[in-house]
Amino acid sequence: MNAHWRLRSLLAVQVVSRTGNVATTIAVPFVVLSRGGSATDVGIAAFAATVPIVLGGAFGGVLVERFGFVRSSVASDLVSAVTLVAIPLLAWTVGLPSWALLALVFLGGLFDTPGESGRRVLLPGLADAAGIPLERAVGHFEASVRFSVLLGAPAAGLLVGAVGPLPALAVTAAVFTAAALLAVLTLRGATVAPATEDTPVEPSAGYWRDLGAGLRFCARDPLFRLVIALVLVTNLLDAARSTALLPLYADRLLDGAQSLGIVSGTFGGAAFLGSLVFGYVAHRVPRRITFVVCFALAGGPSLVVPALGLGLPWVLGACVVSGLAAGALNPILGAVELERIPAAMRARVFGLLSAGSWAGIPLGGLFGGIAADGIGVTTTFCVVAVVYTVVTLSPLLGGSWRLMERPRVASAGEPGPALARSGSRNAPVDEGHD
Repeated sequence: MNAHWRLRSLLAVQVVSRTGNVATTIAVPFVVLSRGGSATDVGIAAFAATVPIVLGGAFGGVLVERFGFVRSSVASDLVSAVTLVAIPLLAWTVGLPSWALLALVFLGGLFDTPGESGRRVLLPGLADAAGIPLERAVGHFEASVRFSVLLGAPAAGLLVGAVGPLPALAVTAAVFTAAALLAVLTLRGATVAPATEDTPVEPSAGYWRDLGAGLRFCARDPLFRLVIALVLVTNLLDAARSTALLPLYADRLLDGAQSLGIVSGTFGGAAFLGSLVFGYVAHRVPRRITFVVCFALAGGPSLVVPALGLGLPWVLGACVVSGLAAGALNPILGAVELERIPAAMRARVFGLLSAGSWAGIPLGGLFGGIAADGIGVTTTFCVVAVVYTVVTLSPLLGGSWRLMERPRVASAGEPGPALARSGSRNAPVDEGHD
């Protein structure tokens, strides 16, 4: 397999694996509701599904560096497949108590972040081998993430509506199995980006020392501290919306799982187009202002419309606007990450950044369900919309947020900042957040 096809295979594995994650997000709330669960029960299930994502990101990055990037991707998808298929099998045979459902959902998400971190680390090396600018390759990687939402959300919604949530989970397990098989067949032997003189490969000092080095790197970087704080809050609010409020809104005010799948798929399709197009123009626009404008649009319309209790056409229109804007966010953040993280530390730092940014997601789903029971779904949407908009304007304050802008390449004989520390010969770069 030549370098171009291997890069395409990595994108395909990412699409299939993430499609399974999206389908799981759609199906699990309706498993809870079909068993007579309340809005709070939906929030508890969302909590159980997202806590392991944070734990896996925090502690799994170092293990990915030791276990291997391709093997980590394969193992992650196989664990997801086994745990998901166990849910309907238990329900159809000996019974599925609530604690068992929560435990299987927890275990299924525990290896998601390490698996995706492994795929992300492979991207610069495959792009370098194919002669593809890293900026464009990562933009396409991010577009593949969005494309998985476009595929998985409508398909899962239709499947849940047609055959029920338990059979839908069994089909989703087969999707994860296909992702693992595709990675085994096409990605074996894939290499990471070569180290540069600025980022030599260092021998491992032991798990806890390596993990500590990654933590110190994240804590000492002034920009990453701000990014983690901002994305932690917005992800908490997004989790309240996507894992609790939207399923409840679809169940009570729309047409159930089918509407939820269409809404999520519309957002994913718009975000796919946004990230795909932005990958070609990202190097021509200022990062910080673009980031703020797109972040505010990514949340505002898609939150305000449900807060007003409007119907499906309005919700879909808002998802188009928000999705197109959201497509620019991860490419900008991904460019910043790969410019600032030494190549030898990428897996652990990716995992730690993800853990810090996603730490609020479990609480978001839980609080979203509790708030919906307490003050109502539409009122909770209103509160989330106000907080989201205020928080996303914070990069306009300046300070260390100015470090988001791409590094300037010094001209001959002129002192200047170093080139991007991407670990690739394509420097400096500006690519999507994988």
